[in-house]
Amino acid sequence: MRIGVLDVGSQAVNLVVSESGNRIEAKKPFPARSWKVRTHVATCIDPDGAIETKGRVRVADAVAEAVGHARRAGVEEIFAFGTAAIRDCANRERVLDEIEDRSGIRLGALSGVEEAELTFLAARSWLGREAGRMLLLDIGGGTLEVASGVRQLPELALSLPLGAGRMTREFLYDGDPPSSAAVRRLRRHVRSEIRDGVMPGHWPAPRTVVAASRTFYQLARLTGAAPMRHGPHRPRYVQRKPLRKWIERLSRLPSAKRERLPGVSAHRAHQILAGAVIAHELLGAFGEDTARVCPWGLREGILLRRFAEEPDSPQAACWTPAPWSRSLVLV
Repeated sequence: MRIGVLDVGSQAVNLVVSESGNRIEAKKPFPARSWKVRTHVATCIDPDGAIETKGRVRVADAVAEAVGHARRAGVEEIFAFGTAAIRDCANRERVLDEIEDRSGIRLGALSGVEEAELTFLAARSWLGREAGRMLLLDIGGGTLEVASGVRQLPELALSLPLGAGRMTREFLYDGDPPSSAAVRRLRRHVRSEIRDGVMPGHWPAPRTVVAASRTFYQLARLTGAAPMRHGPHRPRYVQRKPLRKWIERLSRLPSAKRERLPGVSAHRAHQILAGAVIAHELLGAFGEDTARVCPWGLREGILLRRFAEEPDSPQAACWTPAPWSRSLVLV
């Protein structure tokens, strides 16, 4: 059976298709097809938190196109969901209605904690048991996820509204580049929210610190990691000490110049400064100097969870039914 995961996020609509019968081994690439279209929904959110008309049209058209790709690829089951940009927007029901009218699919929603759990599963599967106790850090567009554990699913998991896109909209809006006062306000807010929400002293150590998400990958490139063209298995790390200097530099550069930096994509250049501030404060709160970047994330975690539920899976006995939005069967 071909299974698809359709992820509607703050920057793009992503579709991944894989075979349910495949045995996925740690650090082995998924035998999958992928498709993506940029929507930049995060730039179409008004001051009241609603997605504007042009953003709704973009995302509805992109989902309809993704569903068409899934049908042509022979997908029989698709897990379609919206992340924080859709889940938390003020006009969510209208957005979901327009997507359904255009594509025939009603998006489900994963909670932030479910996203943390599934991303942790992907990172654990990538790194393997030798990672021991693992601390997962994931900076998304709308939320920050943190999870910790020694098994395939975490013992502790939480989500905070500290995504790079959200923090950019809420704090770094007074110019491009933003004022130094705005950057200071952002840093104070992030530090306070992490201290009060995460409570770093409550998370067990020692641990392997793992960073998932494109934000962390781009920050790793800025701090000296190799580009992805050198292969996914080459170890890459985000380093906290160089991040401090990069925050100072990024805060002086407009987005048009940030996108020329190593690893920084044009569509994320406006929010990479907020991402750097969040990463720097997060690593500092946990007393960590580095975090290893994992190329697998939420979509791979959903596929792994789905495959583990098959009756003949060697992991099936270890799992309870997944809590995410139910699958939609394409006909």
